[in-house]
Amino acid sequence: MIEKSIDVKRALVSVYHKDGILEFCRILNGLGIQILSTGGTAKHLLENQIPVTDVSEHTGFPEMLSGRVKTLHPKVHGGILYRRDHKEDQAAVHAHGITGIDLVVVNLYPFSETVARKGVTLTEVVENIDIGGPAMLRSAAKNFEHVGVVTDQSDYAVVATELEHSRGRLTYETRQRLMLKAFERTAAYDSAISAYFEQLQGHDFPASLTRHLTKVSDLRYGENPHQKAAVYSWKTGIAQSKFLGGKEMSYNNWMDAYAAYQIAREFESNEQSVAVIVKHNNPCGGAVDSNQANALTKALQTDPTSAFGGVYAFNTPMTVESALLLKDQFVEVIISNGFEPGAVEVLLQKPNRRLLDASGVWDEKPGMNLVKIGGSVLVQDADTQLYHELKTVTARKPTDEEKSDLDFAWRFCKHTKSNAIVFAKNKQIVGIGAGQMSRIDSVKLAGIKAQSANLVTKGAVMASDAFFPFADGIEAAAKLGIAAVMQPGGSLKDQDVIVAADKLGLAMMFTGMRHFRH
Repeated sequence: MIEKSIDVKRALVSVYHKDGILEFCRILNGLGIQILSTGGTAKHLLENQIPVTDVSEHTGFPEMLSGRVKTLHPKVHGGILYRRDHKEDQAAVHAHGITGIDLVVVNLYPFSETVARKGVTLTEVVENIDIGGPAMLRSAAKNFEHVGVVTDQSDYAVVATELEHSRGRLTYETRQRLMLKAFERTAAYDSAISAYFEQLQGHDFPASLTRHLTKVSDLRYGENPHQKAAVYSWKTGIAQSKFLGGKEMSYNNWMDAYAAYQIAREFESNEQSVAVIVKHNNPCGGAVDSNQANALTKALQTDPTSAFGGVYAFNTPMTVESALLLKDQFVEVIISNGFEPGAVEVLLQKPNRRLLDASGVWDEKPGMNLVKIGGSVLVQDADTQLYHELKTVTARKPTDEEKSDLDFAWRFCKHTKSNAIVFAKNKQIVGIGAGQMSRIDSVKLAGIKAQSANLVTKGAVMASDAFFPFADGIEAAAKLGIAAVMQPGGSLKDQDVIVAADKLGLAMMFTGMRHFRH
């Protein structure tokens, strides 16, 4: 029979992080609840005049192995695990002199904090793998029908209030909620340990992939308004950006913000400012300039229609000058490597505009990419490279200006959905063809986009995320005035494409590296 509420007569308290524990234990003591404790926690409580029974006294067995063995004892786990409504359990604990433990309050050795410390040794890492703590949490969580378990310091006040109001009783609903938190905590702890040793042993794709995701927030809605969504993280990332204002984020907002952020991070912030505009996960505008506002002005020219309601990213702190350019523009999200004083106030004159300060996570190292396909997951490492080997394959070599534009276009092309074609001139995107089923259609679409924005393609360059299977794409580009091309190469028809480029007077470079994006 499940006890709806239990009487808490004895609590075991063993914590590494001691914030809030004194106040909590004073309330337990005031309610007449006996407190069992270990080592440093017992000392801390006694120094603050809170009565404590040491676990060693309770078990009749001393701590040993430099503190590695403290609570691993039948009088501890028997007291936690025995089922109060089972006659056999009652007889067993009575026969062995085991008394019940009704509340377990435990937080764990700081494993994640330890491995994040610069210069940490393997010995330090190993000694910060908690054994007794997770064991007690799991025991108490398993027996939640009869025992309460607290592992989150934010629950001290909630549990203390309930105990005070009910004169030492804890409800089933509270115990069930705390049980879930305890199992989540031990799962996260084990995941952090296995992830550390995977990395240490150089396992890019281990036999078992364990990643504990922590909920960052609920989202306004999912990919569509009728879908619910939330954002989770297992390490730092743009979900930990500072939210400076606007409506709460949706699933699509985060997808587009991440796409824009990835492109902006392709450009060093100590060199020039890049302005990126993304719509439906594809770039629809972009430019580089020594002045951020100039870059933004040119980015807006790429595709003014698509820029409406777009997501904007900047690799340098957003300036007031740039903010004023967007003052009356419909913008869904702005994600920037910081904001200069005054820029936020200008932007928030439109209250629903979402602002993300990503300066704290701008230099994050991308981890593995995980994509769910039904009940399975595809896993790959991040696409962090640009080129394998740059080489000119045509008779005409690109000029220095063309090389600079090709590099610029290539960085945008890398983050455009396949089949991807990007036109650029003077470090400004002048046309994009994305997500087409054939490469020639992407070339034609990029031309249409350029013409609709009244941008000049004569003398521009073209980047292609994958090789041209036939010469038709090169020929179509030449008709639009494209002067130089960058592509991976690797087609059986490479020589035909090179011959066509030579006949048309184009310069062409091979990168040896494809950047498909699905």
